[in-house]
Amino acid sequence: MSPRQPAGEPLPGMGQLPPQAGASASGGPRPFSVYLHVPYCRVRCGYCDFNTYTNLTMGAGASLGDYVDTLAVELGAARAAMDDCGLPQRPAQTVFVGGGTPTLLPAGDLARMLDLVRGTWGLAEDVEATTEANPETVDARYLAQLAEAGFTRVSFGMQSAVPRVLRTLDRTHTPERVPQVVAWARAAGLSTSLDLIYGTPGETLDDWRRSLDAAVEIGPDHVSAYALVIEEGTRMWGQVRRGELPLPSDDDEADKYEAADAALAAAGYEWYEISNWARPGHECAHNQAYWRDWDWWGAGPGAHSHLGDVRLWNTKHPVAWAGQVMAGRLPVAGHEVIDADSRELERVMLGIRMREGLELAALTHRGPEGPEPTTAHGTPARLVPVVGRLVGEGLLEAAPALRGRAVLTLRGRLMADYVTQALID
Repeated sequence: MSPRQPAGEPLPGMGQLPPQAGASASGGPRPFSVYLHVPYCRVRCGYCDFNTYTNLTMGAGASLGDYVDTLAVELGAARAAMDDCGLPQRPAQTVFVGGGTPTLLPAGDLARMLDLVRGTWGLAEDVEATTEANPETVDARYLAQLAEAGFTRVSFGMQSAVPRVLRTLDRTHTPERVPQVVAWARAAGLSTSLDLIYGTPGETLDDWRRSLDAAVEIGPDHVSAYALVIEEGTRMWGQVRRGELPLPSDDDEADKYEAADAALAAAGYEWYEISNWARPGHECAHNQAYWRDWDWWGAGPGAHSHLGDVRLWNTKHPVAWAGQVMAGRLPVAGHEVIDADSRELERVMLGIRMREGLELAALTHRGPEGPEPTTAHGTPARLVPVVGRLVGEGLLEAAPALRGRAVLTLRGRLMADYVTQALID
Protein backbone atom coordinates (compact mmCIF):
# COMPACT_ATOMS: atom_id res chain seq x y z
CA MET A 1 0.00 0.00 0.00
CA SER A 2 2.93 2.35 -0.43
CA PRO A 3 1.93 5.60 -2.19
CA ARG A 4 4.68 4.97 -4.75
CA GLN A 5 2.85 3.41 -7.64
CA PRO A 6 4.38 1.57 -10.60
CA ALA A 7 4.33 2.94 -14.11
CA GLY A 8 1.41 1.51 -16.02
CA GLU A 9 -1.23 2.10 -18.65
CA PRO A 10 -4.80 3.35 -18.27
CA LEU A 11 -7.54 0.79 -18.67
CA PRO A 12 -8.59 0.19 -22.29
CA GLY A 13 -11.73 1.63 -23.88
CA MET A 14 -14.06 3.37 -21.45
CA GLY A 15 -12.37 1.74 -18.47
CA GLN A 16 -12.91 -1.95 -19.16
CA LEU A 17 -10.80 -4.67 -17.63
CA PRO A 18 -8.38 -6.20 -20.17
CA PRO A 19 -9.09 -9.78 -21.28
CA GLN A 20 -5.97 -11.06 -19.48
CA ALA A 21 -7.84 -10.46 -16.20
CA GLY A 22 -9.51 -13.80 -16.81
CA ALA A 23 -6.26 -15.76 -17.19
CA SER A 24 -5.54 -18.59 -14.77
CA ALA A 25 -2.31 -20.55 -14.56
CA SER A 26 -4.20 -23.52 -13.09
CA GLY A 27 -6.79 -23.60 -15.88
CA GLY A 28 -9.68 -22.93 -13.50
CA PRO A 29 -10.86 -19.89 -11.56
CA ARG A 30 -8.66 -18.91 -8.64
CA PRO A 31 -10.06 -18.30 -5.16
CA PHE A 32 -11.06 -14.66 -4.58
CA SER A 33 -10.36 -12.16 -1.80
CA VAL A 34 -11.22 -8.53 -1.11
CA TYR A 35 -9.06 -5.78 0.41
CA LEU A 36 -10.64 -2.49 1.58
CA HIS A 37 -8.30 0.42 2.25
CA VAL A 38 -9.26 3.03 4.85
CA PRO A 39 -6.81 5.92 4.34
CA TYR A 40 -7.43 7.95 7.52
CA CYS A 41 -5.21 8.34 10.60
CA ARG A 42 -5.31 10.71 13.55
CA VAL A 43 -1.49 10.89 13.56
CA ARG A 44 0.88 9.92 10.76
CA CYS A 45 3.74 7.87 12.20
CA GLY A 46 7.23 9.06 11.26
CA TYR A 47 8.19 5.76 9.60
CA CYS A 48 4.96 5.32 7.62
CA ASP A 49 4.94 5.59 3.83
CA PHE A 50 1.48 4.06 3.37
CA ASN A 51 -1.28 5.96 1.60
CA THR A 52 -2.70 7.67 4.69
CA TYR A 53 -4.07 11.14 5.55
CA THR A 54 -4.72 12.95 8.82
CA ASN A 55 -7.26 15.35 7.25
CA LEU A 56 -10.57 13.63 8.01
CA THR A 57 -12.76 16.24 6.28
CA MET A 58 -11.54 16.47 2.69
CA GLY A 59 -14.90 17.19 1.10
CA ALA A 60 -17.93 15.37 -0.24
CA GLY A 61 -17.22 11.71 -0.91
CA ALA A 62 -13.65 11.86 0.41
CA SER A 63 -14.19 12.61 4.10
CA LEU A 64 -14.20 10.03 6.86
CA GLY A 65 -17.97 10.28 7.26
CA ASP A 66 -18.59 9.74 3.52
CA TYR A 67 -16.12 6.96 2.97
CA VAL A 68 -18.46 3.97 3.14
CA ASP A 69 -20.99 5.57 0.76
CA THR A 70 -18.25 6.16 -1.83
CA LEU A 71 -16.86 2.68 -1.28
CA ALA A 72 -20.30 1.21 -2.00
CA VAL A 73 -20.32 2.87 -5.42
CA GLU A 74 -16.81 1.61 -6.22
CA LEU A 75 -17.68 -1.97 -5.31
CA GLY A 76 -20.73 -1.82 -7.58
CA ALA A 77 -18.54 -0.58 -10.45
CA ALA A 78 -15.98 -3.32 -9.75
CA ARG A 79 -18.63 -6.04 -9.90
CA ALA A 80 -19.99 -4.63 -13.17
CA ALA A 81 -16.49 -4.48 -14.72
CA MET A 82 -15.80 -8.08 -13.74
CA ASP A 83 -19.15 -9.16 -15.20
CA ASP A 84 -18.45 -7.30 -18.46
CA CYS A 85 -15.07 -9.06 -18.70
CA GLY A 86 -16.74 -12.44 -18.28
CA LEU A 87 -14.97 -13.22 -15.02
CA PRO A 88 -16.69 -15.91 -12.96
CA GLN A 89 -18.13 -14.45 -9.79
CA ARG A 90 -16.79 -16.12 -6.68
CA PRO A 91 -17.62 -15.49 -3.04
CA ALA A 92 -14.85 -13.81 -1.07
CA GLN A 93 -12.83 -16.36 0.87
CA THR A 94 -11.18 -13.57 2.86
CA VAL A 95 -11.86 -9.89 3.50
CA PHE A 96 -9.22 -7.59 4.97
CA VAL A 97 -9.83 -4.01 6.07
CA GLY A 98 -6.52 -2.17 6.31
CA GLY A 99 -5.19 1.34 6.49
CA GLY A 100 -4.59 3.82 7.81
CA THR A 101 -6.66 3.22 10.88
CA PRO A 102 -9.90 1.45 9.97
CA THR A 103 -11.11 1.64 13.55
CA LEU A 104 -11.37 5.43 13.34
CA LEU A 105 -14.67 4.57 11.66
CA PRO A 106 -17.62 3.62 13.87
CA ALA A 107 -18.07 -0.12 14.28
CA GLY A 108 -21.33 0.19 12.35
CA ASP A 109 -19.43 1.50 9.32
CA LEU A 110 -17.07 -1.48 9.35
CA ALA A 111 -20.09 -3.76 9.65
CA ARG A 112 -21.63 -2.06 6.62
CA MET A 113 -18.41 -2.53 4.65
CA LEU A 114 -18.53 -6.27 5.28
CA ASP A 115 -22.19 -6.26 4.24
CA LEU A 116 -21.24 -4.46 1.01
CA VAL A 117 -18.79 -7.23 0.13
CA ARG A 118 -21.46 -9.79 0.97
CA GLY A 119 -23.94 -8.06 -1.31
CA THR A 120 -21.44 -7.55 -4.13
CA TRP A 121 -19.75 -10.95 -4.38
CA GLY A 122 -21.02 -12.99 -1.47
CA LEU A 123 -18.98 -14.36 1.42
CA ALA A 124 -17.70 -17.91 1.68
CA GLU A 125 -19.32 -19.92 4.44
CA ASP A 126 -16.01 -20.04 6.34
CA VAL A 127 -14.88 -16.51 5.39
CA GLU A 128 -11.99 -14.97 7.29
CA ALA A 129 -12.87 -11.30 7.86
CA THR A 130 -10.09 -9.19 9.42
CA THR A 131 -9.70 -5.57 10.37
CA GLU A 132 -6.57 -3.81 11.49
CA ALA A 133 -6.93 -1.78 14.67
CA ASN A 134 -4.87 0.63 16.71
CA PRO A 135 -5.14 -0.32 20.40
CA GLU A 136 -6.31 3.14 21.50
CA THR A 137 -9.23 3.26 19.04
CA VAL A 138 -11.30 0.30 20.29
CA ASP A 139 -13.00 -0.86 23.46
CA ALA A 140 -14.86 -3.99 24.52
CA ARG A 141 -18.20 -2.86 23.05
CA TYR A 142 -16.61 -1.89 19.72
CA LEU A 143 -14.94 -5.30 19.38
CA ALA A 144 -18.15 -7.11 20.31
CA GLN A 145 -19.95 -5.18 17.57
CA LEU A 146 -17.35 -6.30 15.04
CA ALA A 147 -17.85 -9.93 16.01
CA GLU A 148 -21.64 -9.56 15.80
CA ALA A 149 -21.24 -8.11 12.29
CA GLY A 150 -19.33 -11.17 11.07
CA PHE A 151 -15.70 -10.19 11.57
CA THR A 152 -13.64 -13.16 12.69
CA ARG A 153 -10.23 -11.63 13.29
CA VAL A 154 -8.56 -8.41 14.45
CA SER A 155 -4.92 -7.41 13.95
CA PHE A 156 -3.56 -4.93 16.51
CA GLY A 157 -0.60 -2.67 15.83
CA MET A 158 1.50 -3.32 18.94
CA GLN A 159 4.91 -2.55 17.33
CA SER A 160 6.83 -2.55 20.64
CA ALA A 161 6.41 -2.93 24.41
CA VAL A 162 9.08 -0.31 25.14
CA PRO A 163 7.71 3.25 25.63
CA ARG A 164 10.89 4.86 24.31
CA VAL A 165 10.69 2.81 21.10
CA LEU A 166 7.00 3.64 20.69
CA ARG A 167 7.83 7.33 20.97
CA THR A 168 10.49 7.01 18.25
CA LEU A 169 7.84 5.37 16.04
CA ASP A 170 5.29 8.11 16.91
CA ARG A 171 2.86 5.50 18.22
CA THR A 172 0.18 6.93 20.49
CA HIS A 173 -0.84 3.89 22.58
CA THR A 174 0.80 2.71 25.80
CA PRO A 175 2.15 -0.83 26.23
CA GLU A 176 -0.45 -1.49 28.93
CA ARG A 177 -3.28 -1.03 26.44
CA VAL A 178 -2.36 -4.00 24.24
CA PRO A 179 -3.13 -6.89 26.64
CA GLN A 180 -6.40 -5.19 27.51
CA VAL A 181 -7.66 -4.96 23.92
CA VAL A 182 -6.52 -8.51 23.14
CA ALA A 183 -8.51 -9.76 26.15
CA TRP A 184 -11.58 -7.83 24.97
CA ALA A 185 -11.23 -9.26 21.46
CA ARG A 186 -10.83 -12.78 22.79
CA ALA A 187 -13.94 -12.36 24.96
CA ALA A 188 -15.86 -11.30 21.85
CA GLY A 189 -14.80 -14.48 20.08
CA LEU A 190 -12.35 -12.84 17.67
CA SER A 191 -9.06 -14.40 16.62
CA THR A 192 -6.21 -12.02 17.49
CA SER A 193 -2.94 -10.99 15.89
CA LEU A 194 -0.19 -8.62 17.01
CA ASP A 195 2.06 -6.70 14.62
CA LEU A 196 5.61 -6.05 15.86
CA ILE A 197 8.39 -3.97 14.31
CA TYR A 198 12.10 -4.57 14.94
CA GLY A 199 15.04 -2.41 13.94
CA THR A 200 13.69 0.92 15.17
CA PRO A 201 16.57 3.42 15.44
CA GLY A 202 17.95 3.21 18.98
CA GLU A 203 16.20 -0.10 19.80
CA THR A 204 18.57 -2.52 21.56
CA LEU A 205 18.43 -6.30 21.38
CA ASP A 206 17.22 -6.29 25.00
CA ASP A 207 14.43 -3.86 24.02
CA TRP A 208 13.34 -6.25 21.28
CA ARG A 209 13.44 -9.27 23.59
CA ARG A 210 11.28 -7.31 26.04
CA SER A 211 8.72 -6.76 23.29
CA LEU A 212 8.79 -10.44 22.32
CA ASP A 213 8.34 -11.51 25.94
CA ALA A 214 5.40 -9.13 26.29
CA ALA A 215 3.76 -10.45 23.12
CA VAL A 216 4.18 -14.06 24.25
CA GLU A 217 2.72 -13.23 27.65
CA ILE A 218 -0.33 -11.59 26.02
CA GLY A 219 -0.82 -14.79 24.05
CA PRO A 220 -2.41 -13.79 20.72
CA ASP A 221 -3.24 -16.41 18.11
CA HIS A 222 -0.87 -14.90 15.55
CA VAL A 223 2.22 -12.67 15.51
CA SER A 224 3.74 -10.73 12.62
CA ALA A 225 7.26 -9.32 13.02
CA TYR A 226 8.58 -6.98 10.36
CA ALA A 227 11.96 -5.32 9.99
CA LEU A 228 11.57 -1.56 9.85
CA VAL A 229 12.27 -0.16 6.41
CA ILE A 230 12.99 3.57 6.51
CA GLU A 231 11.51 4.80 3.26
CA GLU A 232 12.76 7.89 1.47
CA GLY A 233 10.53 10.89 2.08
CA THR A 234 9.22 9.84 5.48
CA ARG A 235 9.85 11.97 8.55
CA MET A 236 12.08 9.25 10.01
CA TRP A 237 14.15 9.18 6.81
CA GLY A 238 14.82 12.89 7.30
CA GLN A 239 15.81 12.31 10.94
CA VAL A 240 18.28 9.60 9.91
CA ARG A 241 19.75 11.77 7.14
CA ARG A 242 20.30 14.64 9.59
CA GLY A 243 21.99 12.31 12.09
CA GLU A 244 19.21 12.66 14.66
CA LEU A 245 18.54 8.91 14.61
CA PRO A 246 20.97 6.02 13.99
CA LEU A 247 20.45 3.75 10.98
CA PRO A 248 19.95 0.10 12.02
CA SER A 249 22.48 -2.40 10.65
CA ASP A 250 21.72 -5.59 8.73
CA ASP A 251 23.48 -7.63 11.43
CA ASP A 252 21.31 -6.07 14.14
CA GLU A 253 18.14 -6.91 12.24
CA ALA A 254 19.34 -10.48 11.61
CA ASP A 255 20.00 -10.96 15.34
CA LYS A 256 16.53 -9.67 16.13
CA TYR A 257 14.87 -11.93 13.58
CA GLU A 258 16.62 -14.95 15.07
CA ALA A 259 15.54 -13.83 18.55
CA ALA A 260 11.95 -13.56 17.35
CA ASP A 261 11.97 -17.03 15.81
CA ALA A 262 13.45 -18.57 18.95
CA ALA A 263 11.08 -16.85 21.37
CA LEU A 264 7.96 -17.54 19.33
CA ALA A 265 8.86 -21.17 18.60
CA ALA A 266 9.48 -21.78 22.30
CA ALA A 267 5.99 -20.40 23.01
CA GLY A 268 4.29 -22.75 20.55
CA TYR A 269 4.06 -20.51 17.49
CA GLU A 270 5.06 -21.96 14.13
CA TRP A 271 6.48 -19.89 11.31
CA TYR A 272 4.42 -20.25 8.14
CA GLU A 273 5.80 -17.26 6.21
CA ILE A 274 9.06 -15.41 6.71
CA SER A 275 7.52 -12.64 8.83
CA ASN A 276 4.58 -14.51 10.33
CA TRP A 277 4.08 -17.04 13.11
CA ALA A 278 0.83 -18.57 14.34
CA ARG A 279 -0.60 -21.15 16.65
CA PRO A 280 -1.63 -24.14 14.49
CA GLY A 281 -4.87 -23.36 12.67
CA HIS A 282 -4.59 -19.57 13.12
CA GLU A 283 -2.53 -18.66 10.04
CA CYS A 284 -3.81 -15.55 8.26
CA ALA A 285 -5.68 -16.81 5.20
CA HIS A 286 -5.78 -13.36 3.61
CA ASN A 287 -2.01 -13.01 3.66
CA GLN A 288 -1.73 -16.49 2.20
CA ALA A 289 -4.01 -15.38 -0.64
CA TYR A 290 -1.29 -12.95 -1.75
CA TRP A 291 1.52 -15.50 -1.49
CA ARG A 292 -0.49 -18.22 -3.24
CA ASP A 293 -1.42 -16.05 -6.21
CA TRP A 294 -5.17 -15.80 -5.64
CA ASP A 295 -7.29 -13.12 -7.30
CA TRP A 296 -8.32 -10.13 -5.22
CA TRP A 297 -10.04 -6.81 -5.63
CA GLY A 298 -8.64 -3.86 -3.70
CA ALA A 299 -11.04 -0.96 -3.11
CA GLY A 300 -10.36 2.48 -1.69
CA PRO A 301 -7.74 5.15 -2.43
CA GLY A 302 -4.47 3.65 -3.66
CA ALA A 303 -5.63 0.03 -3.28
CA HIS A 304 -4.12 -2.61 -5.57
CA SER A 305 -5.99 -5.45 -7.29
CA HIS A 306 -4.85 -8.66 -8.97
CA LEU A 307 -7.02 -10.52 -11.47
CA GLY A 308 -5.55 -13.25 -13.66
CA ASP A 309 -2.47 -11.83 -15.36
CA VAL A 310 -3.42 -8.20 -14.61
CA ARG A 311 -2.40 -5.90 -11.78
CA LEU A 312 -4.36 -2.68 -11.21
CA TRP A 313 -3.95 0.20 -8.77
CA ASN A 314 -6.38 2.88 -7.73
CA THR A 315 -5.93 6.63 -7.73
CA LYS A 316 -4.12 7.57 -4.51
CA HIS A 317 -5.65 10.75 -3.15
CA PRO A 318 -9.09 10.37 -1.55
CA VAL A 319 -10.44 13.50 -3.25
CA ALA A 320 -9.42 12.35 -6.75
CA TRP A 321 -10.52 8.78 -5.97
CA ALA A 322 -13.95 9.93 -4.80
CA GLY A 323 -14.36 12.22 -7.81
CA GLN A 324 -13.76 9.36 -10.23
CA VAL A 325 -16.07 7.01 -8.35
CA MET A 326 -18.93 9.52 -8.16
CA ALA A 327 -18.48 10.24 -11.89
CA GLY A 328 -19.31 6.59 -12.55
CA ARG A 329 -15.77 5.46 -13.39
CA LEU A 330 -13.56 2.76 -11.96
CA PRO A 331 -10.95 4.76 -9.99
CA VAL A 332 -8.07 2.80 -11.55
CA ALA A 333 -4.96 4.93 -12.10
CA GLY A 334 -3.09 2.29 -14.10
CA HIS A 335 -2.62 -1.37 -14.87
CA GLU A 336 -0.03 -3.79 -16.20
CA VAL A 337 -0.19 -7.23 -17.76
CA ILE A 338 2.16 -9.72 -16.11
CA ASP A 339 4.39 -11.45 -18.67
CA ALA A 340 5.75 -14.99 -18.38
CA ASP A 341 9.13 -13.95 -16.96
CA SER A 342 7.54 -11.76 -14.30
CA ARG A 343 5.09 -14.52 -13.45
CA GLU A 344 7.94 -16.97 -12.84
CA LEU A 345 9.88 -14.48 -10.72
CA GLU A 346 6.80 -13.83 -8.59
CA ARG A 347 6.11 -17.54 -8.24
CA VAL A 348 9.61 -18.04 -6.80
CA MET A 349 9.63 -14.88 -4.66
CA LEU A 350 6.26 -15.64 -3.07
CA GLY A 351 6.47 -19.42 -2.87
CA ILE A 352 9.90 -19.47 -1.26
CA ARG A 353 8.61 -17.31 1.62
CA MET A 354 6.18 -20.00 2.76
CA ARG A 355 6.89 -22.78 5.26
CA GLU A 356 5.50 -25.28 2.75
CA GLY A 357 8.12 -24.06 0.32
CA LEU A 358 8.25 -23.88 -3.45
CA GLU A 359 7.38 -26.81 -5.70
CA LEU A 360 10.34 -26.89 -8.06
CA ALA A 361 8.34 -28.65 -10.79
CA ALA A 362 6.49 -25.35 -11.25
CA LEU A 363 9.72 -23.94 -12.74
CA THR A 364 9.87 -26.47 -15.57
CA HIS A 365 10.26 -24.73 -18.92
CA ARG A 366 8.63 -25.90 -22.14
CA GLY A 367 10.64 -25.52 -25.33
CA PRO A 368 9.91 -26.32 -28.98
CA GLU A 369 10.60 -29.98 -28.33
CA GLY A 370 8.48 -30.21 -25.20
CA PRO A 371 9.18 -29.84 -21.47
CA GLU A 372 12.76 -29.90 -20.25
CA PRO A 373 14.21 -32.97 -18.48
CA THR A 374 13.30 -33.40 -14.81
CA THR A 375 14.11 -35.69 -11.90
CA ALA A 376 11.69 -38.31 -10.61
CA HIS A 377 10.22 -35.68 -8.28
CA GLY A 378 9.76 -33.14 -11.05
CA THR A 379 12.72 -30.88 -10.30
CA PRO A 380 14.10 -29.42 -13.57
CA ALA A 381 17.46 -31.08 -14.21
CA ARG A 382 19.14 -27.69 -14.67
CA LEU A 383 18.19 -26.77 -11.06
CA VAL A 384 19.62 -29.88 -9.41
CA PRO A 385 23.16 -28.46 -8.95
CA VAL A 386 21.71 -25.09 -7.82
CA VAL A 387 19.51 -26.73 -5.20
CA GLY A 388 22.43 -28.89 -4.08
CA ARG A 389 24.59 -25.81 -3.60
CA LEU A 390 21.87 -24.01 -1.62
CA VAL A 391 21.46 -27.06 0.62
CA GLY A 392 25.21 -27.16 1.11
CA GLU A 393 25.23 -23.48 2.08
CA GLY A 394 22.62 -24.19 4.74
CA LEU A 395 19.91 -22.14 3.01
CA LEU A 396 17.49 -24.94 2.00
CA GLU A 397 16.34 -27.91 4.05
CA ALA A 398 17.83 -31.11 2.66
CA ALA A 399 14.92 -33.56 3.02
CA PRO A 400 12.31 -31.46 1.16
CA ALA A 401 14.88 -30.68 -1.55
CA LEU A 402 15.23 -34.40 -2.29
CA ARG A 403 11.44 -34.52 -2.77
CA GLY A 404 11.40 -31.62 -5.23
CA ARG A 405 10.49 -28.80 -2.87
CA ALA A 406 12.60 -25.81 -1.82
CA VAL A 407 12.05 -24.98 1.87
CA LEU A 408 14.11 -22.29 3.57
CA THR A 409 16.16 -22.93 6.70
CA LEU A 410 16.36 -20.22 9.37
CA ARG A 411 19.53 -18.92 7.69
CA GLY A 412 17.78 -19.15 4.34
CA ARG A 413 14.94 -16.95 5.58
CA LEU A 414 17.51 -14.24 6.25
CA MET A 415 18.78 -14.60 2.66
CA ALA A 416 15.52 -15.23 0.80
CA ASP A 417 16.34 -12.73 -1.95
CA TYR A 418 19.63 -14.49 -2.63
CA VAL A 419 17.88 -17.87 -2.83
CA THR A 420 15.26 -16.44 -5.16
CA GLN A 421 17.90 -15.04 -7.50
CA ALA A 422 19.82 -18.32 -7.50
CA LEU A 423 16.75 -20.30 -8.52
CA ILE A 424 15.76 -17.79 -11.21
CA ASP A 425 19.27 -17.48 -12.65
